[in-house]
Amino acid sequence: QVQLVESGGGLVQAGGSLKLSCAASGTISLINTMGWYRQAPGKQRELVASITSGGRTNYADSVKGRFTISRNSAKTTLYLQMNNLKAEDTAVYYCNAQRIIGGVTVPSWGQGTQVTVSS
Repeated sequence: QVQLVESGGGLVQAGGSLKLSCAASGTISLINTMGWYRQAPGKQRELVASITSGGRTNYADSVKGRFTISRNSAKTTLYLQMNNLKAEDTAVYYCNAQRIIGGVTVPSWGQGTQVTVSS
């Protein structure tokens, strides 16, 4: 099992910045990829950014150049630095970890943290 706990959400004005954190615990040695997803009211959950165990990153087009995903050297904490925030970034942000067990991808999710950007 992997437990994920997000923090760092809040209310910010458009153009401002926030940094989200996700603390991972449990069988983190089996984690292959970690990422941030978000879900706005009435919309489907979407990938914001991801990072593989090898450090390769991937971003949604809507956040490229504004958001940066990273993690600490122990790979126990995932971060999302969000700059130049826009009203459309308002959503609940979820941390995700994927483990490969017996060839099957097993996802784990955090409880989510609310990000609200006022225009």
